[in-house]
Amino acid sequence: MRKWLGLALTIIVLDHLTKFWISSTLDYQEAVPVLPFFSLVLVYNTGAAFSFLADAGGWQRWFFITVGVIATVIIVRLLKRHAHEPRLAFALALVLGGALGNVIDRVVLGHVVDFLYFHYHDLAWPAFNVADSAITVGAVLLVWDSLHGKPAAQRS
Repeated sequence: MRKWLGLALTIIVLDHLTKFWISSTLDYQEAVPVLPFFSLVLVYNTGAAFSFLADAGGWQRWFFITVGVIATVIIVRLLKRHAHEPRLAFALALVLGGALGNVIDRVVLGHVVDFLYFHYHDLAWPAFNVADSAITVGAVLLVWDSLHGKPAAQRS
Protein backbone atom coordinates (compact mmCIF):
# COMPACT_ATOMS: atom_id res chain seq x y z
CA MET A 1 0.00 0.00 0.00
CA ARG A 2 2.83 2.39 0.88
CA LYS A 3 4.39 2.15 -2.57
CA TRP A 4 1.09 3.07 -4.26
CA LEU A 5 0.58 6.06 -1.98
CA GLY A 6 4.19 6.99 -2.72
CA LEU A 7 3.43 6.91 -6.44
CA ALA A 8 0.38 9.14 -5.90
CA LEU A 9 2.55 11.55 -3.88
CA THR A 10 5.16 11.56 -6.66
CA ILE A 11 2.44 12.52 -9.17
CA ILE A 12 1.28 15.35 -6.89
CA VAL A 13 4.82 16.68 -6.44
CA LEU A 14 5.64 16.45 -10.17
CA ASP A 15 2.32 18.12 -11.01
CA HIS A 16 2.92 21.01 -8.64
CA LEU A 17 6.57 21.47 -9.58
CA THR A 18 5.60 21.79 -13.25
CA LYS A 19 2.69 24.12 -12.43
CA PHE A 20 4.98 26.29 -10.28
CA TRP A 21 7.59 26.39 -13.04
CA ILE A 22 5.12 27.36 -15.76
CA SER A 23 3.40 29.92 -13.50
CA SER A 24 6.71 31.58 -12.67
CA THR A 25 7.90 31.47 -16.31
CA LEU A 26 4.88 32.58 -18.36
CA ASP A 27 2.30 35.33 -18.04
CA TYR A 28 -1.37 34.36 -18.05
CA GLN A 29 -2.38 33.16 -21.55
CA GLU A 30 1.17 33.56 -22.86
CA ALA A 31 2.01 30.78 -25.31
CA VAL A 32 5.47 29.48 -26.16
CA PRO A 33 5.64 27.27 -29.26
CA VAL A 34 7.79 24.18 -28.63
CA LEU A 35 6.91 22.10 -31.70
CA PRO A 36 4.67 22.85 -34.66
CA PHE A 37 1.84 20.99 -32.89
CA PHE A 38 2.68 21.67 -29.22
CA SER A 39 2.96 24.82 -27.11
CA LEU A 40 3.31 25.70 -23.47
CA VAL A 41 0.58 28.12 -22.40
CA LEU A 42 -0.47 29.31 -18.97
CA VAL A 43 -4.25 29.11 -18.53
CA TYR A 44 -6.55 28.69 -15.56
CA ASN A 45 -9.48 26.29 -15.53
CA THR A 46 -12.25 26.90 -13.01
CA GLY A 47 -14.27 24.04 -14.48
CA ALA A 48 -13.61 20.36 -15.00
CA ALA A 49 -12.40 18.52 -18.10
CA PHE A 50 -12.63 20.66 -21.24
CA SER A 51 -13.60 23.62 -18.99
CA PHE A 52 -16.96 22.00 -18.24
CA LEU A 53 -18.90 24.40 -15.94
CA ALA A 54 -16.05 26.96 -16.05
CA ASP A 55 -18.55 29.83 -16.24
CA ALA A 56 -20.96 28.48 -13.62
CA GLY A 57 -20.50 31.36 -11.18
CA GLY A 58 -18.14 29.90 -8.57
CA TRP A 59 -20.16 27.11 -6.93
CA GLN A 60 -18.37 24.57 -9.16
CA ARG A 61 -15.11 25.11 -7.25
CA TRP A 62 -16.58 23.57 -4.09
CA PHE A 63 -18.46 20.94 -6.06
CA PHE A 64 -15.25 19.71 -7.75
CA ILE A 65 -13.35 19.84 -4.44
CA THR A 66 -16.08 17.71 -2.85
CA VAL A 67 -16.04 15.26 -5.77
CA GLY A 68 -12.23 15.06 -5.50
CA VAL A 69 -12.33 14.37 -1.77
CA ILE A 70 -15.00 11.67 -2.17
CA ALA A 71 -13.02 10.12 -5.04
CA THR A 72 -9.91 10.15 -2.84
CA VAL A 73 -11.67 8.24 -0.05
CA ILE A 74 -13.03 5.67 -2.50
CA ILE A 75 -9.69 5.23 -4.29
CA VAL A 76 -7.75 4.83 -1.02
CA ARG A 77 -10.22 2.13 0.07
CA LEU A 78 -9.85 0.40 -3.30
CA LEU A 79 -6.07 0.64 -3.04
CA LYS A 80 -6.18 -0.96 0.40
CA ARG A 81 -8.27 -3.82 -0.95
CA HIS A 82 -6.27 -4.31 -4.17
CA ALA A 83 -2.72 -3.31 -3.19
CA HIS A 84 -1.53 -6.81 -4.14
CA GLU A 85 -2.76 -6.37 -7.75
CA PRO A 86 -0.02 -4.27 -9.36
CA ARG A 87 -1.80 -3.25 -12.57
CA LEU A 88 -4.98 -2.18 -10.78
CA ALA A 89 -3.13 -0.51 -7.90
CA PHE A 90 -0.85 1.37 -10.33
CA ALA A 91 -3.89 2.71 -12.19
CA LEU A 92 -5.64 3.71 -8.97
CA ALA A 93 -2.49 5.47 -7.70
CA LEU A 94 -2.25 7.50 -10.92
CA VAL A 95 -5.88 8.60 -10.64
CA LEU A 96 -5.42 9.38 -6.94
CA GLY A 97 -2.31 11.50 -7.50
CA GLY A 98 -3.89 13.37 -10.40
CA ALA A 99 -7.15 14.00 -8.59
CA LEU A 100 -5.39 15.32 -5.48
CA GLY A 101 -3.04 17.47 -7.59
CA ASN A 102 -6.02 19.26 -9.09
CA VAL A 103 -7.95 19.40 -5.79
CA ILE A 104 -4.99 21.15 -4.17
CA ASP A 105 -5.06 23.75 -6.96
CA ARG A 106 -8.79 24.33 -6.45
CA VAL A 107 -8.42 24.70 -2.67
CA VAL A 108 -5.36 26.98 -2.79
CA LEU A 109 -5.88 28.92 -6.04
CA GLY A 110 -9.57 28.57 -6.86
CA HIS A 111 -8.71 27.13 -10.27
CA VAL A 112 -6.52 24.49 -11.90
CA VAL A 113 -3.33 25.53 -13.70
CA ASP A 114 -3.13 24.05 -17.20
CA PHE A 115 -0.22 24.45 -19.61
CA LEU A 116 0.23 21.57 -22.07
CA TYR A 117 -1.42 22.60 -25.34
CA PHE A 118 -1.60 20.39 -28.44
CA HIS A 119 -2.87 21.89 -31.69
CA TYR A 120 -2.80 21.49 -35.45
CA HIS A 121 -3.94 24.31 -37.72
CA ASP A 122 -7.50 25.12 -36.55
CA LEU A 123 -7.78 21.96 -34.43
CA ALA A 124 -6.79 22.16 -30.78
CA TRP A 125 -7.06 20.04 -27.67
CA PRO A 126 -7.85 22.01 -24.48
CA ALA A 127 -4.77 22.70 -22.38
CA PHE A 128 -4.12 20.22 -19.59
CA ASN A 129 -1.47 19.39 -16.96
CA VAL A 130 0.47 16.51 -15.40
CA ALA A 131 -2.40 15.67 -13.03
CA ASP A 132 -4.83 15.42 -15.94
CA SER A 133 -2.37 13.17 -17.76
CA ALA A 134 -2.08 10.87 -14.75
CA ILE A 135 -5.87 10.69 -14.39
CA THR A 136 -6.25 9.87 -18.09
CA VAL A 137 -3.56 7.18 -18.13
CA GLY A 138 -4.93 5.74 -14.88
CA ALA A 139 -8.48 5.66 -16.25
CA VAL A 140 -7.34 3.93 -19.45
CA LEU A 141 -5.46 1.36 -17.36
CA LEU A 142 -8.56 0.81 -15.20
CA VAL A 143 -10.62 0.10 -18.32
CA TRP A 144 -7.85 -2.17 -19.61
CA ASP A 145 -7.73 -4.00 -16.28
CA SER A 146 -11.49 -4.44 -16.21
CA LEU A 147 -11.41 -5.94 -19.71
CA HIS A 148 -8.23 -8.02 -19.41
CA GLY A 149 -7.70 -8.53 -15.68
CA LYS A 150 -8.81 -11.44 -13.58
CA PRO A 151 -12.51 -12.32 -13.79
CA ALA A 152 -14.58 -10.54 -11.14
CA ALA A 153 -15.25 -13.83 -9.36
CA GLN A 154 -11.50 -14.23 -8.67
CA ARG A 155 -11.06 -10.74 -7.16
CA SER A 156 -11.23 -10.48 -3.41
